[in-house]
Formats: sequence, structure tokens, C-alpha cells
Amino acid sequence: MLLFKGPRDQFLEPLQAVAGIVEKRHTLAILSNVLIEKNDSVLTLLATDIEMQIRARTEAAMGETAAVTVAARKLQDILQSLPESAEITLKLDDKRLLLMAGKSRFALQTLPAEDFPKISETQETLARLRLSAARLRHLIGRVQYAMASQDIRYYLNGMLLAVQDNELRCVATDGHRLAYIAEPLGDNEIERFEQDAQRIEAILPRKTVLELFRQLSDEDDELEITLSPTQAKFTFANIEFISKLIDGKFPDYERVIPQQHNRVVVLERNLFLHALQRAAILTSEKFRGVRLMLAPGSLKISATNTENEEALEELEVEYAADAMEIGFNVKYLLDVLANVSAERIEMRLLDANSSALIVMPDERQFKYVVMPMRI
Repeated sequence: MLLFKGPRDQFLEPLQAVAGIVEKRHTLAILSNVLIEKNDSVLTLLATDIEMQIRARTEAAMGETAAVTVAARKLQDILQSLPESAEITLKLDDKRLLLMAGKSRFALQTLPAEDFPKISETQETLARLRLSAARLRHLIGRVQYAMASQDIRYYLNGMLLAVQDNELRCVATDGHRLAYIAEPLGDNEIERFEQDAQRIEAILPRKTVLELFRQLSDEDDELEITLSPTQAKFTFANIEFISKLIDGKFPDYERVIPQQHNRVVVLERNLFLHALQRAAILTSEKFRGVRLMLAPGSLKISATNTENEEALEELEVEYAADAMEIGFNVKYLLDVLANVSAERIEMRLLDANSSALIVMPDERQFKYVVMPMRI
């Protein structure tokens, strides 16, 4: 049975869109496969890891309906190894998938489509948002590095997507630092289905956030987000992305963001970033601590390690308050500086024992809070 006939990339692109979530090793063999479904002239590719599911579509060869699953990585590797200009043919022959391109022939084992574990879509919808893919990608990029990865507080291993009033907020924290950004939504960009849906919070798992960031383009393609109590669905281009949500209570991020810090340092982001990168070379591998020493018009950055080596950097800055010293994990500072684009940033401080607030003068909706450390 003929499934597909056409240019290699017409099939490879949707396959790459779904194959990113497929685990190399899985206790359930069929989860290493991609589900290929043919319905009239539409070919649908679907992959899942039980927690999330991605579906992509392309044109199929005309003919009867069919469905089969095949090893996603093997199929992707074969297609990538073929010339870009290759015309490919995919046929279903008994229990094998045949792939032909020029004089190349491949036969892959399949597993039954009916055994493939699809995620059931919930019917209860709280809200639907419409914005561009580029806007959501920008929001995720500003905060995703602050997510925890394997924290025992499982609700930190992800990103909060919150709708409050007419604003979309993205928040991530690992308990040592917190990144927050908000984006206003127009009346035509948000649709609520529940009377008490003025404030909706959804915690997206870490893997979902990273995969979504990879998939989203910097173009103004239309994106639709459907939020339910247990799922989030993202629809854009020819892709439908469903993810289960983390069931937990995210920390009260609004209480964490300082309001009254009166010591303000204005820094050139690139100069500060490069000075920290150099100082970080001589930090202790375990603690990664750097000391910031502020005086009017001056910032000194120092780092030492257990081998009595020392780094010292000095920058001219805009700072007019009293002299003070404060220590930070250098990784937490490098992360934020590498993931924002402003030429100048502001660091707001209270004292050596209180968290610092980093903001950007040209993007006031972004806030980054980092806890100090003893050095």
C-alpha cells in the first residue's frame, strides 16, 4: 500500500518535528516509534512519551486509509542520509515499511498502530489564547534557564504559564533564582470559558518547555494555546503539541520579587558578562562563587579557589550609593546575561544578605531575582 511519494524534505520535516520527544531507550518498545496515519490525502505523524504528544501533518499519496508505527530514529537517520534532492516512496508491505529512493531500498519492522498509546484530549477548557509563535518563544527564552532539573520539589521542574487579568506570564525558579516576564494580551487574544478563570496557572514540565522552545519559530506565525485543568495544547503551523501539566502549587512568585531595593547599579551587559566569564575560570568547582565589591562609579569582581588562585576584574559602572560587598553563584549571573539582549541592565540591591533584582530599562516586564551566597 502506497503511503507517501514526493520530495524527501516534505516527509522529513514533519518527522523531525515529532521525533524530538522520542526517547532512545524506553521500557515500552512502541514509544520509540512514530505513528504514521494516512487518511485520504493527509499523512499524520504522531509521537509521544506518555507525558506529551506531538502531531504533524503533510500531504499523502491518494488512496485508502492506513496506520502503522515504525522506529522514529531509524527512519529519521535514513532520510537524513539521503540526498536533499531525493524523491522518496513509502509503502506498507505486510508488517514492514518499505522506503525507496533512487536505487536505495530499506525495509523497516513495524508495530501495530492500535497498540500506540495516544494521549486523550480533555474536553474541559479554561481559556484559549491567540498570539504569535515569536512572542511565546521570546517569553520562554527569557525564563527557561531558571527551571530546576531534578528537584525533589517536582513543581519546580518546569515553567509556570499564568494568565492573570489580560496578561500572560512565564515564571521559572529553582529555589535559588527566579525569572519572570509578562506580556499584555488584547481582548481578541484571550477567550475565557469559566467565570472564575481570571487567574489561570499551568505548570509545564521541563521537557515540554525545552521542546516547545525548539519547535517555535521567530516568525509571526499564529499560535493558539488551549488551557485545561490537566493539559495544555499548542497549535501552530502544521503542528499540534499536547502536554500534561505538573500537578502542584507553584511558589508565590510575586512575594519573591523585591520592591524596595534602593541601591541601583547600571551595567553594560556585554562587559559584565565577559568579566564574569573570565573570573569564573578561577572559581571553586563546587561553589562557583564570585564576590562583587561596589563603590561609587566602580565594580570589582573577585574569585578565588582552593589552590589559592585569584581573579580580579574592575568595571566602570553607574553607581552612587554606599560601598558594599555581596557574593553570588557566578552561573546564576551568567545565565541571565546570556539569555537577555539588552545593552544595559540594572542590578538593584538592598544589602549583602538580601536577594538582588536584575531588570532591563528597555523591557520592564522582565525581572530576575537571584539569592546571594556567603563567600
